[in-house]
Amino acid sequence: MHRRRRTALALSAATLFAAPLLTACGSEAHPGAAAVVGGDRIDVATVQAQASDVRSAQRTSGQSDELVKKSGQLNRAKLHSLIFGRVLDRAAKDAGVSVSRKEIQQVQAAAAEQSGGDEGLRTVMLEQRWVAPDQIEDDLRKEVQLPKLAQALGADLQTPDGQAAVGKALTEASKALHIDVNPRYGSWDDEKVQLSTYKAPWITQVTTFQAQEPEAGA
Repeated sequence: MHRRRRTALALSAATLFAAPLLTACGSEAHPGAAAVVGGDRIDVATVQAQASDVRSAQRTSGQSDELVKKSGQLNRAKLHSLIFGRVLDRAAKDAGVSVSRKEIQQVQAAAAEQSGGDEGLRTVMLEQRWVAPDQIEDDLRKEVQLPKLAQALGADLQTPDGQAAVGKALTEASKALHIDVNPRYGSWDDEKVQLSTYKAPWITQVTTFQAQEPEAGA
């Protein structure tokens, strides 16, 4: 009797200690995480907060209903953007590329000028990219990084060969980060550098706004 009890207790203990190992192999390996990129978590709460900011901005628009309808995959879009940003950071770092805040501000100023002012830029970013006002600077960081990465690789983003070269660098960076996505959002495709459930090829994020070249002697 005592022997059977000891055996049962031993089995219970073994099951208890094995549970974390089994969990680590499943979708609940990182509870509360939308994704893990390079060992760092992107929390579900972070994704939801970014989406909520966009929704709040959309509600103030005269086209509120249309904007909300078009952005049905908002949570996935935000997670994609957060992951892609980290992949681009890694690819840029591997290529020896750095970005200054001044460069981002220059692109933002150029973007505002092309959009008819700061309010116009906020409208464009919200309607076309699902980016809330307080997310604009971080989003435009990609506008600086991507062409600088291409330049460091000697690639021309306006050509198929150049796009392929940059795509290869992004894929290598993506693989190096061992990206693990919560199944509720889909999975991450290293080759396409995008979420399987959200179609946003990196090439569509090629620079839209260009910083103005400084005048001679300025």
